[in-house]
Amino acid sequence: MSPSVRLQEMIRVIRSARTQGEERGVIQRECAAIRAQFRQADNGGRSHNLAKLLYVHMLGYPAHFGQMECVRLIASPRYNEKRVGYLGAMMLLDENQDASLLITNSIKNDLAHSSQYVQSLALCTLACMGSAEMCRDLAPEIDRLLRASSSYIKKKATLCAVHIVRKVPELGELFTPAARALLAEKNHGVLHGAVILITELCERNAQTLVQFREAVPELVHIMRGLVTSGYSPEHTVAGISDPFLQVRILRLLRILGRNNDTASDAMNDLLAQVATNTDSSKTAGSAVLYETVLTVMDIKSESGLRVLAVNILGRFLLNNDRNIRYISMTSLQKIVSTDHNAVQRHRGTIVDCLKDQDASVKRRALELSLALVSAINIRSMMKELLLFLSTCPPELKSHAASGIFNAAERYSPSQRWHIDTILHVLITAGADVRDETVPNLIQLITNASQLHCYTVHKLYRALVADISQQPLVQVACWCIGEYGDSLLQGDCEETEPIQVTEDDILDALETVLQSHMSSPATRGFALTATMKLTSPRQRGEGGRIRSIVSIYGSCMDVELQQRAVEYNALFKKYDHMRAAVLEKMPVMDRSSMGQTNGESGGGGVQELEPTKPKQPEMMVAPQPASQVGGGEGGGAVFLYIVYYGMVTMDPSVAPAAVTVYDKSGVVLKLSCERPLDASQTITLTATNTSDHDVSSLTLQAAVPKNVQLQMKAPSGDSLPARSSAVVTQTVLLNNPNKVGPGWAGTPG
Repeated sequence: MSPSVRLQEMIRVIRSARTQGEERGVIQRECAAIRAQFRQADNGGRSHNLAKLLYVHMLGYPAHFGQMECVRLIASPRYNEKRVGYLGAMMLLDENQDASLLITNSIKNDLAHSSQYVQSLALCTLACMGSAEMCRDLAPEIDRLLRASSSYIKKKATLCAVHIVRKVPELGELFTPAARALLAEKNHGVLHGAVILITELCERNAQTLVQFREAVPELVHIMRGLVTSGYSPEHTVAGISDPFLQVRILRLLRILGRNNDTASDAMNDLLAQVATNTDSSKTAGSAVLYETVLTVMDIKSESGLRVLAVNILGRFLLNNDRNIRYISMTSLQKIVSTDHNAVQRHRGTIVDCLKDQDASVKRRALELSLALVSAINIRSMMKELLLFLSTCPPELKSHAASGIFNAAERYSPSQRWHIDTILHVLITAGADVRDETVPNLIQLITNASQLHCYTVHKLYRALVADISQQPLVQVACWCIGEYGDSLLQGDCEETEPIQVTEDDILDALETVLQSHMSSPATRGFALTATMKLTSPRQRGEGGRIRSIVSIYGSCMDVELQQRAVEYNALFKKYDHMRAAVLEKMPVMDRSSMGQTNGESGGGGVQELEPTKPKQPEMMVAPQPASQVGGGEGGGAVFLYIVYYGMVTMDPSVAPAAVTVYDKSGVVLKLSCERPLDASQTITLTATNTSDHDVSSLTLQAAVPKNVQLQMKAPSGDSLPARSSAVVTQTVLLNNPNKVGPGWAGTPG
């Protein structure tokens, strides 16, 4: 059986193997036979044996022992053996192996061979696996072949020169003159290789880029010839004359025209001609138009031409091919910031893409739709986005919710609309919003004082209807705790009034506390809301509330247990302070809350404005006048100071004392030292200007959870009359995480 037939027979046997083990056995036997024949000095079947070994290599089996045979066959004078040897070198050798250095001299000799086919073998091999050392040694030979008379050789030499420039960029200057001369070639293959070579040279050397800007008219002439030429069976693809060469020329023009007015002006007319005369019904035409659009957007083109480019991308959105729609939206996303009005004209088509079945197209359509939201179209666009949020895949809900929050933050026409939009998102996709959503919405509701009644009614309805959306439940519980009195009154002008009793509210909060869907954080909100119903403004019945709170004094969750224990203490030992502690939270400072969902509204990094030096904000719980002095027996002063957060102080401003309590002759002043990193020292100074002594003086303080509090021992517990002595106490505050105000009204 002849060697050639044996190759075919080996392929047939391998393909007929029923198991992998049987296939492995056949290949092992054949490789053993090939090794034995390689050892023979005179073997006429070398090329056939190497061809079989290359097939084995294609199947993924080791064939490294054939590397030296490749070197021998490359040095053979026979063309058929040399051809298989070069093929083996491209498959079995790479630049990191020492064996590749052994063929450098053979390649150099073959580059000077009289046969163009032998030269082409050497050129293809060098372009495929030539190392940096080989490229340096053989670069002069390649430059010589770039000037050869044969188009066949010049085409392969240009591609080999591209490989050399990528491997050794400093050799690019060697090929610059020849590359410029190749633009005069008529052969499309040579032109294609020349454009690729010039592109590589311009991307790697700024001086070369300046030189080739002079060739823009030549490139424009070549491109115009392709656009206006008739049918050519050798080059026409789907009615487009050589779309591959057109795409390459457009990419080169984009590089040459970038940041250059002269080059851009020279190609504007051509780009307009290509954009208007190219048929986009076929993929080849769409590829040329897409490159035209990218070129128009990247150079200093005229405004009318940019609008034309955007309209082309708009037509792509109507294409049945999802790939074309995807790249269209990707391109529109890049230019929406610079050509916003032009992209807005295609808003309807972009919104329709939200209904596409392909997930990647939906994602691009969502990103582009969010970028198109403005103060003018906020209402109409938000309707579409909220509709999409209710039907979008789970992996897009978080991104959609964040985008809606940011858009509502920037362009909301009113506070009520803003609140309604965020509540709609929480109802639809509450489980997919970020953690910052809850405090940000609470801050928004707090500032909208005229909408407290409307908001608490709407949230109560949502809470009764569904408690599975945890962020929504947390905000609802917080609002019920703060504004439950508005809910009990039942008269709300903005929404349909409902009759709600205290038992109805407690039933809803108990449902949240007992539900297995409620997280520990949600239960904490519900427990705090329950406790706040006992404040005088809510007139809650204390017996049932006390029973609910006491249950969680032995809860397995430590934080919830701590809340319950502290609340129980307010019912007993500190009942006189309960009314002050459960007062409404003050309006929160937006500057300390951070951006919505952790993202800046403007889509970029914003410089923070310098803050004015301020003293720490304090709230002093009011006390009955009967508690302070007024008689021979004296009295006790209980002050409950709630610290809302440390404020960065200007070192150039001297700290001043602040009077935080002045009643019945007892004056308490607070002074702060300059903060050190995350810690701050506060000194409380108490004096008595009345005619009676004050005994059993007690100072108490509460801080948010993120702040650590340490109260030093006071200098005394009695205040003599007529300011004859003072009592001081030092308070140490530490905010290790440097977190802003986040206290929800719970002591401790």
